[in-house]
Amino acid sequence: MRVNELYKNKQPVISMEFFPPRNQAASEKFGGLIDTLAAYNPDYMSITFGAGGSTRDGSYQTVKELIVDKKLPTVAYIAGYGLGPDDIREVLDSYRELGVETIFVIRGDQPKTDDAALHPDSFLYASDLISFIKSNYDFTLGCAGYPEGHIEAKNLDQDIQYLKQKVDNGAEYVVAQYFYDNDYFFNYVDKCKDQGINVPIIPGIMPVYTVKMTRMLSKICGSAITDELDQKLNFLDSEDKEGAVKLGIDFAAEQCRGLLKQGVPGLHFYTMDRSKSTGEIIAQLKQENLL
Repeated sequence: MRVNELYKNKQPVISMEFFPPRNQAASEKFGGLIDTLAAYNPDYMSITFGAGGSTRDGSYQTVKELIVDKKLPTVAYIAGYGLGPDDIREVLDSYRELGVETIFVIRGDQPKTDDAALHPDSFLYASDLISFIKSNYDFTLGCAGYPEGHIEAKNLDQDIQYLKQKVDNGAEYVVAQYFYDNDYFFNYVDKCKDQGINVPIIPGIMPVYTVKMTRMLSKICGSAITDELDQKLNFLDSEDKEGAVKLGIDFAAEQCRGLLKQGVPGLHFYTMDRSKSTGEIIAQLKQENLL
């Protein structure tokens, strides 16, 4: 399954992102989670890959479960930071043997500890890793974009130049970091087009799951919480889990309506390995004939 062909032939493309189970309890629930969301017929699912290969085995096993056992269209992530070329080849060879045709390429977060092992020939930038993979493999490649700018970039314009380098080196589609104001996304797409970036750019959707998680991720990812959303979060009791999920569904569904009405090529849901929010949002949009 080549994602670039999906975006050429079908719109909107619906995709969902998962991380590999991190413990036995999560593993026991994961199959049911996937089955629940597969019932909504997403066009593909993607499985993340921890920086430095921290989830290397778990990512492989999860990709295998989706492709081999469940026969689902699947994209495999790879994060290059900390890994040398031989490590990258081993990972990619194993994915190719499973039948993976599309790889989503990211740099990966830098380790937070000084004693983390870093291969001397590690790929320090996603653009370099994309170039390496393109030169040695026949995968379709995707990459990440940041509508509000990557937190390490000097400014948005500089970050878009980095994105252009990734596309020039072989990335054929872009999945955007989540945002809570659609204008960030539309302005980003316009700026990218002005710089000659003409591949599909897919909005990432991150529903509110809990108040604490939303505020924490906003600081980590650099995705601003709008005044409107901030007021809604402040109104919620921090212990009101059901209220937070309902808020997340309603807010994200409204975002999706606005995006779809402007003709975005797809929606990419950051599920955080939960099924309720993504499932209910998609069900609403289908009921309204937007999907």
